[in-house]
Amino acid sequence: MPEPLRAILAELHPEVKERFYGCGSPIPPLLEGRTVLDLGSGSGRDAYILSKLVGAQGRVIGVDMTEEQLAVANRHIGYHTEKFGYQRPNVRFLQGYIEDLQSLGLADASVDVVVSNCVLNLSPDKGRVFSEIWRVLKPGGELYFSDVFADRRVPAPLARDPVLLGECLGGALYVEDFRRLMAAIGCLDYRITHSARIALNDPEVEAKAGMIGFRSMTVRAFKLDLEDRCEDYGQVAYYLGSIPGHPHAFALDDHHLLKTGQPLLVCGNTAAMLRDTRYGGHFRVEGNMSTHYGLFDCGPPAGGGESFGACC
Repeated sequence: MPEPLRAILAELHPEVKERFYGCGSPIPPLLEGRTVLDLGSGSGRDAYILSKLVGAQGRVIGVDMTEEQLAVANRHIGYHTEKFGYQRPNVRFLQGYIEDLQSLGLADASVDVVVSNCVLNLSPDKGRVFSEIWRVLKPGGELYFSDVFADRRVPAPLARDPVLLGECLGGALYVEDFRRLMAAIGCLDYRITHSARIALNDPEVEAKAGMIGFRSMTVRAFKLDLEDRCEDYGQVAYYLGSIPGHPHAFALDDHHLLKTGQPLLVCGNTAAMLRDTRYGGHFRVEGNMSTHYGLFDCGPPAGGGESFGACC
């Protein structure tokens, strides 16, 4: 967790922190005044961090199906409202299923950012979850989440295994099925910001699923009209160095690090992500899409690793 978020974490009620379970820190920047939806909010740890980040004029909506976890989250609304110096709460928690946000009153195009922390793998109907996310996101809105993925489809008996489910492995999405799922809802290009292999240190888990490669990944996707390949239009992006906490560089994903003031050739999709979202005021993108130069020659991820995103 980045240092600024750790400082907020220190302000949270101890019970909220003790009862929270997650696999990453899926909280993007530039949230002040925004409406953020936290899917599988649990005891409210991330929701309360978001509450501080969106400020008094922003809103945070937490959705969870577990009554016991929601009881913890709701018990401390007043505590955090006072702690953050707000006159009224800017966070609310709803009990329901992440596959059916409409029944909770979440309207079309009503949310700026959707986050989730190692919960989507638990859904039995992931297609419906992502379809609902895309429905509630505003045009240009962002999905930013951490979860567990697999390098193959998890066999049905293992997907139902209580031990693997409890370890968030049984429901892990095969990375190629995730790509197809995103394409089906209209997202033709998403990006990986972080990816790390998960070691199966438990002998029981290793014996059951040792043939599967699991990864914890953080994914960002924008509700934009993008192409299914990175196309070259001769566009150049400049980062202005103005995103709080990122004075010298901003990492869009694992292979696009934009350094302050330094020109970077970008594909049409990357140009749109930087220009047509809430990040737009922090970048200058030169060029348009009037002339096409073929496929964009996209390099490997920073550090020479392996990228699992749709781009390149």
